[in-house]
Amino acid sequence: MLRVIIADDHPLVRIGQKVVIEANGRCEVVGEADGPDELLALLATVPCDLLVTDFAMPGNQHTDGYGLLCLLQRKYPQLPVILVTMFANVATLRASFARGARAVVAKSASARELPLAIDAVSKGQTFITEHLRMQLMEAGTQDPAHEPQLSRKEHEVVRMLATGMTVSEIAAHVNRSISTISKQKSTAMNRLSISTDVDLFAYARRSGMVP
Repeated sequence: MLRVIIADDHPLVRIGQKVVIEANGRCEVVGEADGPDELLALLATVPCDLLVTDFAMPGNQHTDGYGLLCLLQRKYPQLPVILVTMFANVATLRASFARGARAVVAKSASARELPLAIDAVSKGQTFITEHLRMQLMEAGTQDPAHEPQLSRKEHEVVRMLATGMTVSEIAAHVNRSISTISKQKSTAMNRLSISTDVDLFAYARRSGMVP
């Protein structure tokens, strides 16, 4: 019997996950946590074979999903982690796999895909939610750890955008046209498989471009 701990700050999500996880009769949910604090306490006292966790949950510590993944990787390097998140984009996928996650499942598809992810991870494989697999293929790679490289100018445009500058302000600052800066921003986002400014700013922070 595979022992599973689940963590999500929404009780209804945990109820649904428990039903899905235990449906095949090969898994047992041995603990539930509503945030990072309770999760870390559980992991310290309850043996488990697999962790299914949300990405970002409120708490007193490690509310940032990447910080929590890094801590889990340091303290429990042998524990497979499945991330079930509403922030299912390629940037989050790459960063999560780099921090030790073995699977990323979109919350919108969790009822269908979570059993598949558990099966894959229990066999030592990785799992990527379907729409992200398609995005990776469109980007020309199926390797979730492959981080595309921006050109020097694209990197600088992304960095300045993340500091709060507008496209017009960047164009004036570097003495280039607005259309050129807009194109470099668009190219960078396409290269990173990022579709929103919020995700672009998150990428810039995660990459150390801005504090």
